[in-house]
Amino acid sequence: MRKRLVALLVPALLAVAGCTDAGPENAPRTRDEAAQSRPSPFADCSGLTTDRPSAPPATPTVAGTASATPAAAGTPLPELTLACFTGGAPVDLHQIRGPAVINLWASWCAPCRAELPAFQRLSERAEGQLTVVGVNMRDTRSGAQSIGEDFGVRFPSLIDQGEALQRSLGRKAIPMTVLVDANSRIRHVDVSGALDDARLAELVRVHLGVAVPE
Repeated sequence: MRKRLVALLVPALLAVAGCTDAGPENAPRTRDEAAQSRPSPFADCSGLTTDRPSAPPATPTVAGTASATPAAAGTPLPELTLACFTGGAPVDLHQIRGPAVINLWASWCAPCRAELPAFQRLSERAEGQLTVVGVNMRDTRSGAQSIGEDFGVRFPSLIDQGEALQRSLGRKAIPMTVLVDANSRIRHVDVSGALDDARLAELVRVHLGVAVPE
């Protein structure tokens, strides 16, 4: 009798075990894994950089002589390598082709969310005149992807989980906007808060000499 009871119980226990162990291939995916399976809203980063010849040494400014050339003014972009949101080759930040507007943002930052549509419109209105680049800071992939999808953000975005760019610039605040001239040198860093279309157009005109079409 006991042997018969055991024979009946063993298959039942195995069936229960089989229902509770889905296996790794059937385990629920995390939000970031689910986000990776969706097409990225952001453009790829392949066109952001270009090989540049080494710049000649700057000529010191001496009283009574011509002033330094524009290429000698401004601060070079930091020599950082950041991953692109869409994958592919990492991007050497100091090789980004200017003029460019670099926007540091995160999905959990309310002012960042408020200004992202204005940066998207800038990328469309000033296409061919300057490049808009996002740098996603301390964020989850799912959060960043959802914001890109919801707000229609299409310009390329890099990933900086370790705040390396903030540290290099000596600034902690976000949103942060970095205006870079045609020689890949920083002309202005703005941390005044959420920017709208008018303020962005003014910054680009004043610091980069680019007139944004209405």
